[in-house]
Amino acid sequence: MRAAVLTAFGSPLTVGELADPVAGGGEVLVGVLAAAVLPYTQEVFSGARNYPLEPPVVPGVGAVGRIAAVGPDATRLRVGDLVWCDATLRSRDDALTPDIALQGWSSRGAGGARLARHLPDGSYAELMRTLTENVYPLPPAADEDPARWAAALTVYAVPYSGLAAGGLAAGETLLVSGATGNFGSSAVAVGLAMGAGLVVAPGRNRKVLARLAERFGPRVRTVPLSGDPETDTATMVEAAEGPVDVVLDLLPPQAPSAAVRAAAMTVREYGRVVLMGGVGMLGGEDLALPYPWLMRNSVTVRGQWMLPRAANAGLIRLVGSGLLDLGGEQVRGFALEEVNEAVAYAAEHSGPFDRTALMPSPR
Repeated sequence: MRAAVLTAFGSPLTVGELADPVAGGGEVLVGVLAAAVLPYTQEVFSGARNYPLEPPVVPGVGAVGRIAAVGPDATRLRVGDLVWCDATLRSRDDALTPDIALQGWSSRGAGGARLARHLPDGSYAELMRTLTENVYPLPPAADEDPARWAAALTVYAVPYSGLAAGGLAAGETLLVSGATGNFGSSAVAVGLAMGAGLVVAPGRNRKVLARLAERFGPRVRTVPLSGDPETDTATMVEAAEGPVDVVLDLLPPQAPSAAVRAAAMTVREYGRVVLMGGVGMLGGEDLALPYPWLMRNSVTVRGQWMLPRAANAGLIRLVGSGLLDLGGEQVRGFALEEVNEAVAYAAEHSGPFDRTALMPSPR
């Protein structure tokens, strides 16, 4: 098979021939039709994000493809099925606190690193070996534009899992911290698709805020941020015109923790705050939330890294039903040989609903 390989951090990816992977028990082999190229991919490959990825490796997180082979324990998956491959690998020997790795991308702790070494290679290849439980059938509509589905599912999986973890219910008010970013703007769309009555979208980029307001209408209230935490908290509360039920933070690593705090402090009594961004990954102050405020208002604060298995099925249903419309996505596809151009393009096109996809296998 042909694959793109990261030989060392800071070096361009090289495309060449590798031995075809073989699926064993509990595994499937997927012919990759499309894989997302995230806006921050260049930061990962340069080493700037310090991800625990071990070169040489075939990178790539998540994929849409067709099953090429199944292991002996598969009971429903068949060769030729169109599927979504979730990159979130979990160890099978601890039901309560499994080790986790993102195939072809990252890992958590020593156990996650071991898991990543067992299944190191991601989706920037014609074939990918992954776990049986990480493969989800897709509706026929996905076959019409696999690049659109792959790019969208990879991004939307993050806010969907966060909102599911926060228990967002129909009619509730959601505040998305980092709403003008690639993941944050996607969270606005997902929140509305899940039935949020109102979404408060704060940010500094007024052009993006105007775009969100134009696309989604009166159910989205945009808030230009001043940079002063107390002022911004008051402005966001005012925009909500009532209690904020859920706050989802998706701010990037370079954002200050004070911005997270300003958003979190808008949540109502018994409200929920979900942290999924990268704040603190590159250093800086820790998030400091006042103990008396948390305790007296019975506020729930939780972190969420990627998504449980059921969230994949829920997200696919949301897109397949049309509730989460992919029609507004701007998608640019690249051939496998153009992988380095794709990485550069993704970095330059990181705005809302701007997607980049790599297409390793011809249709």
